[in-house]
Amino acid sequence: MGIQSHVSKDGKELTISIHGRFDFSAHQDFRNSYESVEAQPSLFKVDMNETTYLDSSALGMLLLLRDHAGGNSSHIEIVNCSPDVKKILTISNFEQLFSIQ
Repeated sequence: MGIQSHVSKDGKELTISIHGRFDFSAHQDFRNSYESVEAQPSLFKVDMNETTYLDSSALGMLLLLRDHAGGNSSHIEIVNCSPDVKKILTISNFEQLFSIQ
């Protein structure tokens, strides 16, 4: 399991890539991936291309990211979801809060 983050050259976009299981064991690494960024991005992308599993704590972490990014005015995209991951996000009504692709 690993979490990596990358800020675009202009500082406007932060991409967080999640590899493996996205569960409570990733909590601190996930928080650090956006809290330690000096830039103030206007777009956050959570890339789940290599995410094999997520649980309720991962859903909570996504909500914490949303709060950090500005709540209702935030722009967060969850991209490259597997069918299983997308199903969990849809069942949880996360498409109401995030752009899921």
